[in-house]
Amino acid sequence: MKKTKELKEKENFIMFPTVDFCFKELMQNENVRKGIIAALLNVSPDEIESTILIQTILRKEYEDDKYGILDVRVKLKNGTQIDFEMQVAAYEYWDKRSIFYLSKMYTDPIKEGEGYDTLKKCIHVSILNSVHFPEDDVCYRRIAFCDTETGKEYSDLMEMHMLELAKLPPEAQNEEGIILWMRFLGGRCEEDFRHMAEKDKYIEEAYDTLKKLSADEEKRLEYEARQKVIRDHNSFMKSAEKRGLQQGIEKGIQQGIQQGIQYTLKALELKKQNLSAEQIAEELQISLNDVKMILGEK
Repeated sequence: MKKTKELKEKENFIMFPTVDFCFKELMQNENVRKGIIAALLNVSPDEIESTILIQTILRKEYEDDKYGILDVRVKLKNGTQIDFEMQVAAYEYWDKRSIFYLSKMYTDPIKEGEGYDTLKKCIHVSILNSVHFPEDDVCYRRIAFCDTETGKEYSDLMEMHMLELAKLPPEAQNEEGIILWMRFLGGRCEEDFRHMAEKDKYIEEAYDTLKKLSADEEKRLEYEARQKVIRDHNSFMKSAEKRGLQQGIEKGIQQGIQQGIQYTLKALELKKQNLSAEQIAEELQISLNDVKMILGEK
């Protein structure tokens, strides 16, 4: 009976695109890339002539620069670059992180001696399975440079598209474009994926690719390993917040250090390297208030 149950679970297994490993694998399919990019740009997929996956590590201009490592980076035929970032858990500094990556991507291609006319449009796409803008119910927004008085767009050379899967409203009739893709990416069972696949041929190909990935034993092991890393990280962060940080601060970095307060030691080490409290918080992915408490700053 146990073997039968395990066999049934294996047969019913389906990966979730919100796990970055699965999302990256889906984006290996050119038609999947074409479909989601067309939805983002609000154009027909036929207008997307080519989508080329390129290097996801953004070069450092100086030795002490911070590297940028993207999830999926695509270049279109007209030179436009698009960075897709899948983020499941809430990230306190996501606005700063995404602006950093967008800026890095925009300046990365220009070489010494080249003019500014060589710079091409860059788009950063944040796919978030959490709420980033709690003040409204808008689940998809496009952000660009604009005049704050008139609202007139100044330039579209740098754009940010924010997809908040957690804020998707109940399904409505005649949905299309990026909302359909958001429902597919945020699916929680095979029925969700199948339902979306019936509405768009490019999502249908994404669903077929998802099924093939899920049936591949080697890919499944990689996927489950990545899931475990995410779960362990989230569990560690929660336990560190609950036990480690506060206990370590209150007891003067004693017993609490061994129960998740490694952050304290690392923060002090980074402080010796002349990093600011903001830089330390970003590096350790903890709140600025916690860093200031560790460093004894107000």
